[in-house]
Amino acid sequence: MRTFILSLLAGAIVVSSADAQSPTPVIIQAATPATTIQSPVTAGVTSSATETTLKALQAMKAANDEILKQQKATLEKLDEMEKAANDIRILTKRS
Repeated sequence: MRTFILSLLAGAIVVSSADAQSPTPVIIQAATPATTIQSPVTAGVTSSATETTLKALQAMKAANDEILKQQKATLEKLDEMEKAANDIRILTKRS
């Protein structure tokens, strides 16, 4: 048993003392982007896609604003309930 523990301890020391070696980083130059000529059709599709995305984002923002309003109202109700509970505690302690 003692030999087993000593061998485990020695193994742990060897493993912990070994430094992890990472390969030397390879640096690669970025390729220059090829210039492309957009046709009017492609520009129209891109513009349409951008407008659609913008409308979707605006709808999401409106939905998020509505949720925030609901959460604010809920927090206000909870604050009122907490205040009422504290008032009840104070009144019950006096009785």
